Amino acid sequence: MRYLQDEPAPRAARMVLGSALRRCREAVGLSLGEAAARLGGSASKVSRIESGLFSPKHQDLPKFFALYKITDTTEQTQLRDLVSDAQRSPWWQPWSTVTPKYLQAVVSFEDMATRIRSYEPIYLHGLLQTPEYTRALVERGRGSAIVHDEVVQFRAMRRQRFDAAPDKNFLCIVDESSLMRPVGSADIMRKQLEHLAALTFHPRIQLRLAPLYDYEASVEIGPTTLFDFGRRLPTIAFAEGYDGGLFIEDERGVDIRTKAFDLLAARSLGPHAMRRRLRHMATRFR
Repeated sequence: MRYLQDEPAPRAARMVLGSALRRCREAVGLSLGEAAARLGGSASKVSRIESGLFSPKHQDLPKFFALYKITDTTEQTQLRDLVSDAQRSPWWQPWSTVTPKYLQAVVSFEDMATRIRSYEPIYLHGLLQTPEYTRALVERGRGSAIVHDEVVQFRAMRRQRFDAAPDKNFLCIVDESSLMRPVGSADIMRKQLEHLAALTFHPRIQLRLAPLYDYEASVEIGPTTLFDFGRRLPTIAFAEGYDGGLFIEDERGVDIRTKAFDLLAARSLGPHAMRRRLRHMATRFR
């Protein structure tokens, strides 16, 4: 587990690369220290590579191939491609000065995940917001008008990248209390609710509504996102805080969050009932 604020955060491509190299090391029965000694580096450097904080260079790969007995040309090519991905400048680089490091890690996981599962009890998830809702929310924060404009642009690009990924799916549990918390104006809230109702028909977005007056709704899980990567990487859980975020990679910790999420999803309203509730709520803002 790592609670990150503004320190360097792991990126998904580097984590996939590091996980693959760790599996190769373990397959030949080498400890972290043994591998580091034979590679001519420190154990901390190899550890940073395997945890996704650092990426090896292309010229370093032959050493890994020889030590870990990676002779299959297809596997070598896949690792070279991962190094290229890990070293490529991320799409959010132009906004790196106005976005916290932990959020940069989150969007890198969004990019590589095949499925995103999220529960947000305070405000709507960024992928569900209308541009007007986003603008009103961002302008509540600190910074100048220029900074606000840049953050809005960053969030718009985040949504565009999801829309352009045909194989990526998103399951979001919306807390009813977050829809009763006004943002911007009545007109903005009405349009946001109408937008959510329309999203219940989206082919890659599954929405559920955690009702406010359900005594059995297990909302204690708090703001949680689960990133599923298929076979490339184990599921990672993320819990956002006020000034940072907790990344959970431990199998038991992820399992606890996953079961709590599934329990809440089972207690939440499905798309049809959610649409009716949203349309009723929208009348409050007319």
